[in-house]
Amino acid sequence: MSTTYSPTRSAEASAPTPRASGAFKSFWDSIREWRKWERLRADLGSLSDRELMDIGISRGEVDYVASNRDTDPRGIRSAG
Repeated sequence: MSTTYSPTRSAEASAPTPRASGAFKSFWDSIREWRKWERLRADLGSLSDRELMDIGISRGEVDYVASNRDTDPRGIRSAG
Protein backbone atom coordinates (compact mmCIF):
# COMPACT_ATOMS: atom_id res chain seq x y z
CA MET A 1 0.00 0.00 0.00
CA SER A 2 1.34 3.41 -0.97
CA THR A 3 0.35 6.79 0.49
CA THR A 4 0.88 9.95 -1.50
CA TYR A 5 0.86 13.37 0.10
CA SER A 6 -0.01 16.45 -1.88
CA PRO A 7 2.03 19.50 -0.85
CA THR A 8 -0.28 21.87 -2.72
CA ARG A 9 -3.22 20.73 -0.64
CA SER A 10 -1.55 21.67 2.65
CA ALA A 11 -0.32 24.98 1.20
CA GLU A 12 -3.87 25.90 0.22
CA ALA A 13 -5.17 25.11 3.68
CA SER A 14 -2.55 27.26 5.42
CA ALA A 15 -2.68 30.25 3.06
CA PRO A 16 -4.62 33.23 4.46
CA THR A 17 -7.84 34.02 2.69
CA PRO A 18 -8.05 37.37 0.89
CA ARG A 19 -10.93 38.39 3.13
CA ALA A 20 -8.92 37.70 6.30
CA SER A 21 -5.86 39.58 5.04
CA GLY A 22 -8.09 42.46 3.91
CA ALA A 23 -9.67 42.63 7.35
CA PHE A 24 -6.24 42.66 8.98
CA LYS A 25 -5.06 45.45 6.63
CA SER A 26 -8.17 47.48 7.44
CA PHE A 27 -7.61 46.94 11.16
CA TRP A 28 -3.94 47.91 10.88
CA ASP A 29 -4.77 51.04 8.84
CA SER A 30 -7.27 52.06 11.52
CA ILE A 31 -4.65 51.64 14.25
CA ARG A 32 -2.17 53.74 12.26
CA GLU A 33 -4.73 56.52 11.74
CA TRP A 34 -5.61 56.51 15.43
CA ARG A 35 -1.92 56.78 16.36
CA LYS A 36 -1.48 59.72 13.94
CA TRP A 37 -4.50 61.43 15.50
CA GLU A 38 -3.20 60.88 19.03
CA ARG A 39 0.27 62.15 18.09
CA LEU A 40 -1.06 65.31 16.43
CA ARG A 41 -3.44 65.95 19.33
CA ALA A 42 -0.59 65.57 21.83
CA ASP A 43 1.73 67.79 19.78
CA LEU A 44 -0.89 70.53 19.45
CA GLY A 45 -1.85 70.19 23.10
CA SER A 46 1.74 70.78 24.18
CA LEU A 47 1.87 74.17 22.42
CA SER A 48 1.25 77.35 24.36
CA ASP A 49 -1.82 79.48 23.67
CA ARG A 50 0.42 82.01 21.94
CA GLU A 51 1.92 79.36 19.65
CA LEU A 52 -1.54 78.06 18.80
CA MET A 53 -2.66 81.61 18.01
CA ASP A 54 0.36 81.98 15.71
CA ILE A 55 -0.78 79.01 13.61
CA GLY A 56 -4.37 80.21 13.63
CA ILE A 57 -6.18 77.87 16.00
CA SER A 58 -7.43 78.11 19.55
CA ARG A 59 -7.09 75.56 22.35
CA GLY A 60 -10.73 74.57 21.82
CA GLU A 61 -10.07 73.66 18.19
CA VAL A 62 -7.23 71.20 18.88
CA ASP A 63 -9.44 68.09 18.82
CA TYR A 64 -11.21 69.28 15.68
CA VAL A 65 -7.95 69.99 13.86
CA ALA A 66 -6.50 66.62 14.91
CA SER A 67 -9.62 64.80 13.70
CA ASN A 68 -9.87 66.73 10.42
CA ARG A 69 -6.26 67.06 9.35
CA ASP A 70 -7.21 67.86 5.74
CA THR A 71 -9.50 70.77 6.66
CA ASP A 72 -8.71 74.21 8.01
CA PRO A 73 -10.86 74.96 11.09
CA ARG A 74 -11.81 78.30 9.53
CA GLY A 75 -13.34 76.54 6.50
CA ILE A 76 -10.46 77.25 4.13
CA ARG A 77 -8.85 74.19 2.54
CA SER A 78 -5.31 73.55 3.82
CA ALA A 79 -2.43 73.57 1.35
CA GLY A 80 -1.00 70.36 2.98
